[in-house]
This record gives sequence, structure tokens and C-alpha cells, in this order.
Amino acid sequence: MTIQNTDDGSKTIYSEAFKETYHSVNGAITESMHVFINTGFNVCKRNPMKIFEVGFGTGLNALLTLQEAKRQNIVVEYDSIELYPLKSEVYNQLEYSGNEPNILKAMHDAPWESEVEISSGFLLHKMRDDLVKFYPTDSYDLVYFDAFSPVTQPELWTEEVFEKIFAHMNNGGILTTYCAKGVVRRTLEKIGFKTERLPGPPGKREIVRARKEI
Repeated sequence: MTIQNTDDGSKTIYSEAFKETYHSVNGAITESMHVFINTGFNVCKRNPMKIFEVGFGTGLNALLTLQEAKRQNIVVEYDSIELYPLKSEVYNQLEYSGNEPNILKAMHDAPWESEVEISSGFLLHKMRDDLVKFYPTDSYDLVYFDAFSPVTQPELWTEEVFEKIFAHMNNGGILTTYCAKGVVRRTLEKIGFKTERLPGPPGKREIVRARKEI
């Protein structure tokens, strides 16, 4: 794995195994703020809020969520699934300017399969598991779907995967993802989501937000 600088000065990682970066080279923080915080967290508006993240990765989405939750005084339970956790020699090199490196390190150092209070009102539960085989036991208000692309990890973008996520979302819940491929949007709609195509962050024309409304 190689750490790279992105256009907004924040870092991402290039995975040789998946031949993709974890975040946009046009700006890692910019992308995460646009796709997950502004399009998801700030629209969900539930307190407390239960979040499910597909792909813990660098921990950036979790870090930005914690910071936004603090600003808005929202209690968050944050579950994140990741099959390929970063090694300490990699995540210890990550830093996001002005974004509390000690908190990011605490998230990465937190034990897997345990609920840990990272900060007052923010509980993190990291699960080392394969999403294809994983079955949620909780119900979620917000889902960050941040897996590698359908080209790289097609097994994670299937009807079967989205069906079990849909089944474990609360009514009115939101799923947001950077991927706006037509096949992904049609799959979400087939399951029952109501989808919106929204303007994307720099370097990306569109993203998708989906709602569960029954």
C-alpha cells in the first residue's frame, strides 16, 4: 500500500491488491465530506443516530462523522465492517490536517468486535467480516456504502447485499454512496429504495442517495 497526497492536501492510500485508491485523488476529505457527511449525516438528522459503514478503510469517514456529531451534539453509534484492516505501520502514517490525529489513531487502535467509546457520545464498533457473509443484527438510520468500486469488488454491489442492508434500515433511513452507475441505482430501486442522483464532488459528475420509505 502506498500513501498519496490528494488535491485538497489530505491523504489517501493506493491499494496494490485492488488497484484503486481508498479516496478520491481530487481530495480525500472533500470527497468524504460531500458524499457521506453533507449528503448523508447532515440530512439524516436523527438523534441518537445509528450508522453502518461498509468499508472502515482509513477511518476518515468515521473521524469526520465524530467531528460533525460533536458540532451538532448528536449521539452516534457507529458500526463499520472491514475485511482487510490496515496495518499499524500504514495507519500510523495517516494524518488529516486539523483533524485530531489522536482520535484517528484511537479509532484504528480500538479492538475489533468490541464497542468502544472513542469520545463522549460516539461509540465505535468495528467488525472484521465479509459483507457477503455478514448478517446485521441492528437497525440503522444511515448507511455509508464505501466499498471499492463495482469493477473491483462486484460481489459487494449485488441485489442480495443491498437487500439485507435494506431489511436492517429504519424507515426513512438513508444510504449514500459515491457510485452512481446505472446498474447500482437500478438495483437499489428494485429492492425498494427511492434514489436520487446528486452532483458529485470534484472529479465526479454524480453520486447516489437512497432512502427507505415504506
